[in-house]
Amino acid sequence: VQLQASGGGLVQTGGTLRLSCAASGGLNGLHTMGWYRQAPGKQRELVASISRSGRTTKYADSVKGRFTISSDNAKNILYVQMTNLNPEDTAVYSCKFETFWNDYWGRGTQVTVSS
Repeated sequence: VQLQASGGGLVQTGGTLRLSCAASGGLNGLHTMGWYRQAPGKQRELVASISRSGRTTKYADSVKGRFTISSDNAKNILYVQMTNLNPEDTAVYSCKFETFWNDYWGRGTQVTVSS
């Protein structure tokens, strides 16, 4: 299984970005997908997650109301729409797909929000 994250970049405060994470390979037993981020000098944190069915989502308090996670299960693509970005959102964002047997991580994509 390979995950490819994309969509990061430099944006001004208040701007919008959409990250994508495309998965290839066998994903039998996939149950949860998520976005994580790690800022310089900080621990990696969960930004948002979504169940395979899409019925259950979870967001970090800091992004609630601003970020929306979604997925296209037919194409095995995970998205996160990020709005009203601020400098505290600057980090490397990574995606994770969780199956009942393994966790798969994609390479991160840098998001930088300028003030």
